Amino acid sequence: MMESILQALISGLAVGSAYSLVALGFSVTFTTTKTLNFSHGEFVSAGAFIGMSVLFFAVGKLPTSTSFGGADPGTMAQLGALLASLAIMGLIGWLLFLLGVRPFAKRPGMAWVMSTLGFGVILQSFGLAIWGPKPVVVPSPVGDDVIRLLGIGIRPQEVLMLGVSVVIMVAFDHVMRKSMMGKAMRAVAQNQSVASLMGINVSMVMVGAFVISSAMAGLSGFLLAPIAQASLFMGLAVGLKGFSAAMVGGLSNARGCVMGGFILGVLESFVNLWSAQWREVAVFGLVILVLAFRPNGLFGTSTVEKV
Repeated sequence: MMESILQALISGLAVGSAYSLVALGFSVTFTTTKTLNFSHGEFVSAGAFIGMSVLFFAVGKLPTSTSFGGADPGTMAQLGALLASLAIMGLIGWLLFLLGVRPFAKRPGMAWVMSTLGFGVILQSFGLAIWGPKPVVVPSPVGDDVIRLLGIGIRPQEVLMLGVSVVIMVAFDHVMRKSMMGKAMRAVAQNQSVASLMGINVSMVMVGAFVISSAMAGLSGFLLAPIAQASLFMGLAVGLKGFSAAMVGGLSNARGCVMGGFILGVLESFVNLWSAQWREVAVFGLVILVLAFRPNGLFGTSTVEKV
C-alpha cells in the first residue's frame, strides 16, 4: 500500500510539473498585460512537433516522418531541438501579440479572447496539414530506463520535467521580484501610462511577455512529448489543466502557479488509485471551490505588488 502511495505521489508531481510550466506561461502574460493566451494548449503541441521535426532531421529522416525506428538522435541533436522549439515558439508568440492581442486589447469587450482562440485553431490546422493527426513516440534526451527507488519506478524524463519546472519557478520568481526587468513588467501591469512616463518601453515589455510565455509552452511540449507521445491534440488537456492550476495557485504568483500545478497533479494521481472516472470531477471540483472562497487563488493577491 505504501509503495502505491509513493508511486502516486511521484507520478502526480511529474504530471503536475507539466501543468506548472503551462500555468507559469499564463502568469507571465497576465502579470504584465492582464491578458491571456487561450490557445496556449495548441502552443504546447506545436512546441513538441517543432522539436520532434528537428530530431527527425538529425537522424536523417524527413521532418514529417511518423517514426524514429529506434534511431537515437543524440545529446547535441536534443539540445538543438530544444533551442529550435524555444526560438520558433517565441517568434510565434510575438506574432500572436502583434496580430491577435494588441489590436484588440484596448477595445471594449473581450475580442482578444476570441482572437487568441482563433490563432490556436489556425496553428493546429497548419500542424494537421503538415504532420497529420497520428501521435509519434519521441525518444527521451535522458533515456527510457526506469529508475527503481524504494520499490517505485520513476522515468528519467519525469525527473527532468520536475526539476526544470522548479528551476524555472525559482528563476522567474527572482526575476519578477529582484530584477529591473521584473520591476518593469510589474509597473506595466499596474499602470501602462505611468510606466511609459518612467521611461519603460511598454510595447517591448508586453511583446517580451508573450515571447517568454510562448517559449515556455514550447518547452512544456518538448519535455512532455517523450512521456505522452507527440500529438497535435496533446496540448488541449494540458492547457486546460495548466490554466486550472494557475487559478488554484493564483495567476499573479509564480510560486503559486507551480504549487497549483503540483496540487492538481498529485490530486489526479491519488484519485486514480481509487477510481479514474472521478479524476476530472475531483480536479475541477477543487477549482470551483477555490474560485468560490479564494477568487485570487490560494497564493494569489488581489492587487499587483508594488514596484
